[in-house]
Amino acid sequence: MINILLCGNEKVFDGALTELISITNKTKEDVNCYIFTMDLTRVKPEYTCIKDEQIDFLNKVVKSKNANNCVQKVDVTELYEQEFMKCKNETAYCTPYTLLRLLADLVPNMPDKLLYLDIDMMANDDISKLYNTDITDYEYAAVVEKYGSWFIAVDYINAGMLLLNMKKIRETKLLEKARNLIRTKKMLFADQDAVYRSTTKKLLLPRIYNEQARFNKKDTVICHFCKRLLWWPYPRVRNYKQWNVEEVHKYLRCYAFDNDLNEYLEWKKDANREKVF
Repeated sequence: MINILLCGNEKVFDGALTELISITNKTKEDVNCYIFTMDLTRVKPEYTCIKDEQIDFLNKVVKSKNANNCVQKVDVTELYEQEFMKCKNETAYCTPYTLLRLLADLVPNMPDKLLYLDIDMMANDDISKLYNTDITDYEYAAVVEKYGSWFIAVDYINAGMLLLNMKKIRETKLLEKARNLIRTKKMLFADQDAVYRSTTKKLLLPRIYNEQARFNKKDTVICHFCKRLLWWPYPRVRNYKQWNVEEVHKYLRCYAFDNDLNEYLEWKKDANREKVF
């Protein structure tokens, strides 16, 4: 069983759908996906929980690949408010939903090994290659951040993919320390900085497990459609997500996920008919 953690509100549906299609199309092992969500309408009206109808639809999709696959909704609103209400990083560079992964040790019955993935990722190969990495002696495994490893520290991580050893994390209190930093210290890359600064021992993995720049490499296992700096014809930041298929083709010239994305577009038609939005 591969245990995955995603986080977000109802607007992450397209990301979750594309990502889970790509994973379950290529992964032979059973996949169990937790989606941490919360109601934070006190901050913005659109910060609502992912809908039960959306979870039901995602379950239909993943079970069409393997009847043992599962998607579970976990409402962590109460935990979030206890830990982070009006904290220094609630209005950080990303939404407060990026902080939800930091609650994983507080949620009952979470597995001892957990693969956290950002919602803007796609699998280009069987993720069991990643999940089965031995991290017994480490809190987590991650890949260095493309730009942060240049400007911050050579071992600075991109927290979009974290293979978490929850047993070790509970022992070292990594997430507890990270939450304390989030509450008390304003940081540029809030959740990512907090994890990095709280780490006792991590395993750095090859970029194939969190490719942040090149989209058509055959050996990539996880591709990350994160923000990137484009140099030509002038330096600028762009943020093209996988569910924006035309932009992925036009600007990123990425066609590696066309089979998955074409399937996504067909499922999206069903989702529209069933009004899961």
